[in-house]
Amino acid sequence: MTIRDQVEHVLRAWDKYEKSRGAAPVIDYDCHPEGGDVPQAPDRVSVLHELAALQKDAASSGEDGTAARIGGHLAYLAALMGERRPLTEYVLATQGCRAAGWPEDYVAARGETARQALRDFGIAWGPNLERELRELEGPLDADAAPDAIRQAAVELEPALRELARTSARYVLEVEKTHVDAYWSYWLDGAGERVRLRLNLQNAAFTKVRARQFALHEVLGHGLQSASFADRCRREDVPWVRLMSVHAQHQVLLEGLAQALPLFVTPEDQALIARVRLDHYLQLVRAELHLAVNSGSAIPDCVDHARVRVPFWTDEAISDILTDRGADPLLRSYLWAYPAGLDWFVSLAAADDTVIREVLRAAYRDPLTPTSLAALWPEGPPIGGPGASLRLRQPSVP
Repeated sequence: MTIRDQVEHVLRAWDKYEKSRGAAPVIDYDCHPEGGDVPQAPDRVSVLHELAALQKDAASSGEDGTAARIGGHLAYLAALMGERRPLTEYVLATQGCRAAGWPEDYVAARGETARQALRDFGIAWGPNLERELRELEGPLDADAAPDAIRQAAVELEPALRELARTSARYVLEVEKTHVDAYWSYWLDGAGERVRLRLNLQNAAFTKVRARQFALHEVLGHGLQSASFADRCRREDVPWVRLMSVHAQHQVLLEGLAQALPLFVTPEDQALIARVRLDHYLQLVRAELHLAVNSGSAIPDCVDHARVRVPFWTDEAISDILTDRGADPLLRSYLWAYPAGLDWFVSLAAADDTVIREVLRAAYRDPLTPTSLAALWPEGPPIGGPGASLRLRQPSVP
């Protein structure tokens, strides 16, 4: 059994253990062509020892990619048991990039880009933005959302397949659920079987967002993961064939999924406005991510969020801070969103040859930030160039 196969065996056992406790699963998407059942791990400490031994074996065998992947699991597992590494160290181990952040003027410029995109549709920046944007995008009843997402995926699929050069088959299942969690849409699966869950507790459905999430979840995560699985079925890949959101490929997955409209539907101005807005909001979330993990006072973080995003509710702000400050998984995973989106937004302005090379590689291998940077050395630093954070305060009348 190879070191990779042993790692997969341990991850399956650990995943079974976590799910038996009602905790978050370890495996997000199973690309293994055969899968297989394994005994449940007895506890987290046993998993820790097994992974540490395998990492040592991988390092001594020159399997640097596998060793780094194991390192991400070890960091997350230690966090589950109470370890609290400095954010930069933790994110580097799990997501494979620095949690450096972006300069204030850069965030402000991305905010102005978002404002202009919305002004073009007559939407003002203020507390009513979400309501006005929903009206513009065409409200969609929750019962109609699954069919609308499926139809949008069918219409957009040929263009995406041409860009990514993938012929992988996938079978989509859509479920509705009510979960008290940050996410509105979540995709997981195994092989060619893709499951999309719609969290009706958070999701707001519009015709534009149906196209957005057809790209993000179905043609982004779903087809991409099915493409990985298809390759695993046809050849013996060197990488671990189990996807985990606390691992180094997540910057690729979340970054590209959010930015896909820039590559597939650049003429869809309503959808592009959504991407511009999301880019800015992710950068603000990154500021809060850094602030809450550097000891900033919560009232100061709340004030900063209100100044940056006047249409966020107090509940939304509190959830952002809680997720990024207190949850061991989300403290790592949620950094993938701003880090990945910012890089792929920049890629959208690059030479077409580079774009196609990156997108085709992205549907072939679960690329790490290091792999992405190697494909486009001229691109910006993933995770930001670094910045000193200054929390904004409301203006005093």
